[in-house]
Amino acid sequence: MATIQCYGGSPANAVLCTSQTGTGPSTNVVDRGGTLNPALLVIVSTVGATPTVTVDIQGSVDLVNWFNVSYGTTAAPETPVVTALTITTATTGLYIMRPNQPWRYLRLNLSANTNVTISAVLWTT
Repeated sequence: MATIQCYGGSPANAVLCTSQTGTGPSTNVVDRGGTLNPALLVIVSTVGATPTVTVDIQGSVDLVNWFNVSYGTTAAPETPVVTALTITTATTGLYIMRPNQPWRYLRLNLSANTNVTISAVLWTT
């Protein structure tokens, strides 16, 4: 696992994972530094037969204790959600990482993965 810095300024991005299969934490962890700005998480899935995966969007302040973080969807950006994502189709999902949330580090945690491949990038401003 690598920790990638993704600080504000001009739009910056950090790759959480590329073509990740199986279960467990994303290949990389994003460090957003001390900024509490919003960000956009883009998750792209490709699938095989009978696909399903559960994805928890997790934050941490110390890289030890992880918890599900609040995000908004493009359909309801001001409505906070903390539940896991269940992905069963090939899709591109956009998730708004809400500002002023108490996490510095961000990762994805995949579980119950059957025939789903995930790629994810976090964009900040």
